[in-house]
Amino acid sequence: MSEEILAPLSGKIVAINMEIGASVEEDDEAVIIEAMKMETPIYVPCDGTVKEIKVKVGDSVEEDDVIAVIE
Repeated sequence: MSEEILAPLSGKIVAINMEIGASVEEDDEAVIIEAMKMETPIYVPCDGTVKEIKVKVGDSVEEDDVIAVIE
């Protein structure tokens, strides 16, 4: 079963700390979003493998946009 990592707020992607095919564990830092000059880490919601990354550094995201898919 797949689980999506969603953006909790609007902002710009400043770092991606995972790659497709990598094994990840719950609470690993997946990406960092910058909003209003503050950086907010987004964490992996479950153990699994990164199936898809839907953003790249510099992309702007809105709240609830899908950032990545964990399988």
